[in-house]
Amino acid sequence: QRLKAAVHYTVGCLCQDVAEDKDMQFSKQTIAAISEITFRQCGTEGCFLILCRHAKRSTVTTEDVKLLARRSNSLLKYITQKSEELASSNMEQKEKKKKKSSAAKGGRTSGEQEAAVTESEDSNMA
Repeated sequence: QRLKAAVHYTVGCLCQDVAEDKDMQFSKQTIAAISEITFRQCGTEGCFLILCRHAKRSTVTTEDVKLLARRSNSLLKYITQKSEELASSNMEQKEKKKKKSSAAKGGRTSGEQEAAVTESEDSNMA
């Protein structure tokens, strides 16, 4: 019951924000209907997440979330876009860490390594 009340309160706040932004009003019945649909939908997704546990997985992946969102094309598109942004951001961070660790292992930065190679080539030519 407390969870249902929290969902109803949150939906009411969101409806109020939209109403102010779009200069319109939501009736109490409309807010109650949206709350009920939201609560039931969350129940459906909750069952799906239980199935993940049944599949002996303790982690919900982005693919699981995309599967849940497949009924809403716009939501699926948004989740896919954010997922790709996060993946590319993670790859960039990994590359930065890799460069830092390889520079630290060599004791020189890549610019210092190039200068050392140039110096040794100059001394070989002389």
